[in-house]
Amino acid sequence: MTAFQIAPAVADAFPDTLIALVTATGLRGHEPWPGTDSALEELERLLADGAWQPADEADPRIEAWHTAYRSFGTNPRRVRPSVDALGRRLAKKGTLPRINPAVDSYNAVSVRHGLPAGAFDLDHVAGDVDIRHADGTEAFTPLGEPDTVEHPKPGEIIYADATGVLTRHWNHRDAHRTRVTADSTRVAFLLETLHATRDGDLLKLAADELQGLLAPHADRTAVHYLSPAQPRATACTP
Repeated sequence: MTAFQIAPAVADAFPDTLIALVTATGLRGHEPWPGTDSALEELERLLADGAWQPADEADPRIEAWHTAYRSFGTNPRRVRPSVDALGRRLAKKGTLPRINPAVDSYNAVSVRHGLPAGAFDLDHVAGDVDIRHADGTEAFTPLGEPDTVEHPKPGEIIYADATGVLTRHWNHRDAHRTRVTADSTRVAFLLETLHATRDGDLLKLAADELQGLLAPHADRTAVHYLSPAQPRATACTP
């Protein structure tokens, strides 16, 4: 069993944080996922028709992450939160990337609702996962760059397990080791807001939507929430 927990210092610094932990076991990533295909195509159609635009840095949901990044020393226009980068890519190209069904599902939900999302293959996670400030000694290998090793600066907020960093700059980029592929069968998905008072209902809607995309292609799914009041949750197991 893998527990996810918010460190007290992070909870103190961001007291209105709410994180949805959506877990899926028995995922079948090699079969067709028509619901996810439709979700991607609908977003692209709405954008092409001028009926919808992804949230940009002027949107309060994105602006909050830019402010948070600056608070721990990251320039959010050089190193963008994942949802910001994904929305900019969609606005520019008119399409979202197709990676694999599980990744495509959380990308669609993330950009639709303007909330950062990520995922970890639980079979490659070592021990529990802490959302905490880096101390400067941790190692991180970025997704898609297996030969690269980075070291987060002290104070940067990271997701980390017993082996190393799973996500830098809170939600900028996931690690190569725990990347989700079509072969991944046990996956933890994360959706985040720093303003639960304002966007908590939106986060819960997004989590339900993601679970709905995953459930037809999994043996089991579950949704848990982490907050400063409830800083620990455990991912479902087979």
